[in-house]
Amino acid sequence: MRLVVGLTGGIGSGKSAAADEFAALGAAIVDADVIAHALTQKGGAAIPKVEKIFGKAFVRDGAMDRKKMRDHVFAHPGAKRQIEALLHPMIRDESQRRIAAAESPYVVHVVPLLIESPDYRSRVDRVLVVDAPEEVRVARVQARSGLSPDEVRAIIRAQAPNAERLAAADDVIDNGGDRDALRKQVAALHQKYLQFARS
Repeated sequence: MRLVVGLTGGIGSGKSAAADEFAALGAAIVDADVIAHALTQKGGAAIPKVEKIFGKAFVRDGAMDRKKMRDHVFAHPGAKRQIEALLHPMIRDESQRRIAAAESPYVVHVVPLLIESPDYRSRVDRVLVVDAPEEVRVARVQARSGLSPDEVRAIIRAQAPNAERLAAADDVIDNGGDRDALRKQVAALHQKYLQFARS
């Protein structure tokens, strides 16, 4: 049975950077967001269902219109449940397939909403939370997305509270510093996970 580490953290915490460092050390990465993008891009398996449930207006050039869907979901809580009910089972199935196919000693399963998912604990062996101060997270998201600080804070508030995430963690990476500090923490965890995978 392969060790599965569930990597999570709030928006802007640096999940992708941490995953990249694990990948550089040879860990297999299974990223729920990457799978979600594949499902909702042009020709993606979820597109016919998105069109059926939400209408043609939410599909542009064969792909889901992300901005339109994000705005819609923020304005209508029921729509959030609908899109999650559609995508989450598809993401879960594809994640399981990729985890089973991985050839590394352990798999890092990147799931932004891991703590919010009701069955998360049964899907991973360990929970790794990437954490950073809120002002650092806001600045990072702003820099890459062009959203205003208020928009970023609204997304942060819509996610699980930080205390809840940290309470569920087996391991924590403090990503408030630079890439080198992140790299050192990942290297230490890599050794730890290799030992767990061997035992």
